[in-house]
Amino acid sequence: MSHEYSIKLYDTLMKNEKELEPVEPQIVKMYVCGPTVYDYTHIGHGRTYVVYDSLKRYLTLRGYNVIHVMNITDIDDKIIRRAREENRDWREIVDEYTRDYLEALEKLGVKVDHHPRVTNHVGEIIEFIQGLIERGYAYIAPSGSVYFEVDKYDDYGRLSSRLEKEYWSQEPEFLGEKKKPYDFALWKAAKPGEPYWDSPWGKGRPGWHIECSVMSSRYLGDRFDIHGGGTDLIFPHHENERAQSEAYYGKKPWVSIWMHTGLLMVGTDKMSKSLGNIIPLKDALNKWNPGTLRLWYLHVHYRKPLSFTDESLEQVNKLYNRVVSAYELLRKLLPESKELFYLRDDDVRLAKELLRLNTEFHRALSDDFNTPQAIAVMNELLTIIFREIQYNPKYLLTTLATRILRSMNYVFGLFEEREIREDYESLLNEVMRVLVDTRKELRRRGMYDLADNMRNELLKAGIQLMDKGLETTWIITKKKIS
Repeated sequence: MSHEYSIKLYDTLMKNEKELEPVEPQIVKMYVCGPTVYDYTHIGHGRTYVVYDSLKRYLTLRGYNVIHVMNITDIDDKIIRRAREENRDWREIVDEYTRDYLEALEKLGVKVDHHPRVTNHVGEIIEFIQGLIERGYAYIAPSGSVYFEVDKYDDYGRLSSRLEKEYWSQEPEFLGEKKKPYDFALWKAAKPGEPYWDSPWGKGRPGWHIECSVMSSRYLGDRFDIHGGGTDLIFPHHENERAQSEAYYGKKPWVSIWMHTGLLMVGTDKMSKSLGNIIPLKDALNKWNPGTLRLWYLHVHYRKPLSFTDESLEQVNKLYNRVVSAYELLRKLLPESKELFYLRDDDVRLAKELLRLNTEFHRALSDDFNTPQAIAVMNELLTIIFREIQYNPKYLLTTLATRILRSMNYVFGLFEEREIREDYESLLNEVMRVLVDTRKELRRRGMYDLADNMRNELLKAGIQLMDKGLETTWIITKKKIS
């Protein structure tokens, strides 16, 4: 790949754009922090999932083999609290909200290669913690809890830009047994009535941060390329992940590029349970089609806050419908496009313009995954399709436009071509039902000339009607829906 087309992404640790240089040539290993399954997935979660899915699609388009791992946290304080409040088994809570999460991913067209769950990896987590104790980075408290000793790691705070120790304090409920208020739990000693696992330090369960270090490295290796999540995870979660992982493996950097998506806002407020402005993703998917939601997530740069309004979604929905219409128009024009042995100057100019748009599309996405700019380029392509190619369906122009639009749709994941075909097949069936019923009524009234004329016009269009008494069936004879 030339330098011009090298892919650069903003690294939260280094505070600048870095060229993507995979640890293993042509393989990109990406870990994204997934949900803690104690409540329904909301539209803020959906933004993170769609951004990294689209990044994976683009990297795949560029020839990389991408391995995308996203965890499911299925044991946590919030899950235990929810189970206690509802007087339910914690596993019921986990199963209910895991189903909701996976259904949301399926509807959004987000495909994750592997979903490790914490409770399936407790053995590996215990081994990892034991390794940190042996290396001198962790200590066992009298209660049986195990803590990471932050002062032993000399680069703490750089990821989150919290370089002063006064900003590091965390888990205040355990202050009495920690050496320093900013040490964090790797293993939490069991409390009465809580789920637990046996360990060398007694009964307990993993801390929040250790799970991602263990599961990401188990499946991606002790060094990998991209670690993603929302900006709300930078501190303490990702700061702690980085510290314990680099301490355990003795390698820097553990992750080449740390990526973070901006928060989702409702008006001027962050979406949060305390403000009561949470919008479940399943509700949004009931109102808006998945393609519209994906386009809406991507129409603002992933690092910037995204504000939810019905008006913004309505505007994006218009663009989504325009993309679908352009795709269907090209699909109709392709069989009719003329292969000529000479192209006019205007045709050559238009072909060069299409190639320029393709270049600009890649340039935008190669520059810190600038999806708003890429969407603007797609809009230019739609304008050319409707204003020029529609009335000048030369084979070269039609095929070029089709290939470019398909690659754009592949990255953005707006629709599966099969889904669009099914929609139009359903529409065709409904239109033909109306025509057949109308013709049947004409024949019943003895208006055979009009009925025959309708049949002949449909035959010219490639649809043959077959009468048996007053009943009629139809087949496509010339233009097959493919």
